Amino acid sequence: MNAPAGPPRRERPELKPTPQLRPARIVVSLLTCALVIAAGWAAWSYIGTNVLAKHRQGEMAVALADDWKGNRQGDAAKDRVKLGDVFAVLRVPRFGDDWEVPVVSGIDDTALTSGVGWFSDSQRPGQLGNFAVAGHRITNGQPFRKFPELRAGDLVEVETRTHVYTYELRNSGTDTRVDFSEIWVVQPVPEKARESKDQRTSAKPDTALITLTTCSELFHTDDRSVVFGELVDAEHV
Repeated sequence: MNAPAGPPRRERPELKPTPQLRPARIVVSLLTCALVIAAGWAAWSYIGTNVLAKHRQGEMAVALADDWKGNRQGDAAKDRVKLGDVFAVLRVPRFGDDWEVPVVSGIDDTALTSGVGWFSDSQRPGQLGNFAVAGHRITNGQPFRKFPELRAGDLVEVETRTHVYTYELRNSGTDTRVDFSEIWVVQPVPEKARESKDQRTSAKPDTALITLTTCSELFHTDDRSVVFGELVDAEHV
């Protein structure tokens, strides 16, 4: 007696060879990924950081104004200011009627993201000597984007807790260009420091100045554009 027949045997499917990527296709894929990453980085650097920085600067300006309410007595030049503190507001009418940014102690990335940074070894606003600040022209809020538009005779205001100081610029935003290593521009008496071998001087200042500095070009550069101004008015608020 024959054994019962089992289920019919299924034919094993024929395995197809795995397609191999051609070298050219691999290169194109890698380049595409690189371009996507680069585009994302650029969008963050030139758009994202500006949005976040401007929002942060606005919050800091509001907080500073609230702190000053009912606290306008005394002399702000004697206030203790630590690195990272916001202690003044800078206004440049040439940049717009509503343009204003916080002034932050220090010139590190945090300070320059929060507004304009103050060279903390320079003088305070209104004092004899040189009140020196730096700001970005691009990214991180780009407060000095319109720096080349500055002209001799333009006014710059610096408001502290107790005073509004008004400076008149001596030169335009494209007149003075220096290497980032030249420190004479932030010294108490810049003209004398420029003549000194080590770019410093012991000359006693007899004028209250302001110095604004920024990158000379929109993208990476070691050069700085500089404008100088002289105090023309000080109003107690």
